[in-house]
Amino acid sequence: MSGPPVLIPPIERHVDINRALHPDNFWIRMARCAVGLVVLVALMQKTYDATLPGNDVDVFQLYSEFTVQSNLALGIGLIVAAAWPRAQLPPWWDHAFGALVLYLVMTGIIYVVLVAPPDEPWWTLDMYWPQLVHHRLAPLVVALDWLLVTKTVRGPWWRPLAWLGYPLAFLLFSWVRGSIDGWYVYDFLDPTLDGGWLAMLTVIAEVLVAFLVVAVLVHFAGNWRAALAAGRERR
Repeated sequence: MSGPPVLIPPIERHVDINRALHPDNFWIRMARCAVGLVVLVALMQKTYDATLPGNDVDVFQLYSEFTVQSNLALGIGLIVAAAWPRAQLPPWWDHAFGALVLYLVMTGIIYVVLVAPPDEPWWTLDMYWPQLVHHRLAPLVVALDWLLVTKTVRGPWWRPLAWLGYPLAFLLFSWVRGSIDGWYVYDFLDPTLDGGWLAMLTVIAEVLVAFLVVAVLVHFAGNWRAALAAGRERR
């Protein structure tokens, strides 16, 4: 006759969950490596396709895209995170990874709102497969990684502002490049289209506000996950 069920104390369950979701867990590392490789292979496909005759975008223009730059960084970052134990990575690693989370989540949002063809449903998976990886899979996976995988450090209050440095630099780069050769990486950055500078700056302001809001959410989610891993329910 079996005895009463053995109840696992909440603290022990908490420790087991954090151990299972720790970045050094074998399956977490394998998943990160697999996604990183898929992201980079999709980028290789895009690069090859950009060299084909008749393509609207050449390789230099391709690598001027925010999507391509952020996914390149993410692919490398995931493979590095899979290859080395967390203790061997620098203390700022989680902060840099949080920046990638912000950039990839915004890549997915901006694609749906501003970049995707008007007749393309936001939920569709019927698209050029590298685009599917870079605009659907990567943002989803990296957001889940940030929410679920144990964080080892907490970020200071100004971390979301620091994360905005790259998007602002990208805007300046895109305007300077466009003023030189007339090619703008995205239509909503082009002041020569209908509405001119006023319409463009209005959209840019809305995008930057969205970046800041998402950055704050990513920041607090990361701090909550770090506090949870340390056994503290506070930020």
